[in-house]
Amino acid sequence: MKIAELGAVAALVLAGVSGAGPVQAQSLVKVDGSSTVYPITEAVAEDFQKSKKNSVRVTVGISGTGGGFKRFCRGETDISDASRPITKKEMDDCKAAGVEYIELPVAYDALTVVINPKNDWAKTMTVAQLKAIWEPAAQGKITNWNQINPAWPDRPLKLYGPGADSGTFEYFTEAINGKAKATRGDFTASEDDNVLVQGVARDVGGLGYFGFAYYTENKDKVAPVALLAASGKPAVAPSVETVINGTYQPLARPIFIYVNAKSADKPEVKEFVEYYMTHGEKLSKEVKYVSLPAKAYTYNLEHFQKRLKGTKFGGENKVGLTIEELMKLEAK
Repeated sequence: MKIAELGAVAALVLAGVSGAGPVQAQSLVKVDGSSTVYPITEAVAEDFQKSKKNSVRVTVGISGTGGGFKRFCRGETDISDASRPITKKEMDDCKAAGVEYIELPVAYDALTVVINPKNDWAKTMTVAQLKAIWEPAAQGKITNWNQINPAWPDRPLKLYGPGADSGTFEYFTEAINGKAKATRGDFTASEDDNVLVQGVARDVGGLGYFGFAYYTENKDKVAPVALLAASGKPAVAPSVETVINGTYQPLARPIFIYVNAKSADKPEVKEFVEYYMTHGEKLSKEVKYVSLPAKAYTYNLEHFQKRLKGTKFGGENKVGLTIEELMKLEAK
């Protein structure tokens, strides 16, 4: 603790002792989960804490979507950030522990494949090429760029991706390889997206993937890959516009928070979630995510206030779900 902070604490204690008024303990809201959702939740948390004049403390962890759900389903956290819907196993784990939850989509993400800025040969890639690189059968075999395309250089291919507890990892492997968590294992894995950015930025032959916000934050260090999802169609780069119009496929996806239904009755959690839904549209844009339509946050607020529990996804990812399709799903 810094000297100034120690001084502030001492002053508060003295104020209480001298009769100037009791020292009030901070209420606490515990959040953990996705590193992709973290920038939005952290931005909301900072603004919310200021609005409450720091009478409420919000802690936001980044143990990954899977790691976050493990803690959430044990009742250790109030809110879980998730870059994919809750799975059937996680639903069962929560049920076994008596944890009920409210599912709230908060924004859209363009999961972004990135290369080193000096890579001038793979600015456009097909989904089939990405599968050839990342599928389990590629382990130990596909190690050079020219194995993917003979016109590309004979240069080592160095891969960087999220760890197994990441919802981004699960979504990417399902969207590209056809099965969640089906992937080669010989790549540099980290739950910290900044580690992945640094890896690709240092290696001319590097390729990785993570959430759109981490790309926009590091445009000077990494370059995006435009995707050819189907033959005969133009390549589409990740952007706010291509996510909104539904053309960036199959790597555009909704991201969520899950609220423990018991925690929702705590005043500090209730106020934080309501603040999130009231300011989520603005703050998701500020941290470079694609905000949902205004009515989505209105739906969320109504669903939360009515304590509508459960998930609209049935324990499965819906790869390629557009914002319009998500809105129809949420309106049911």
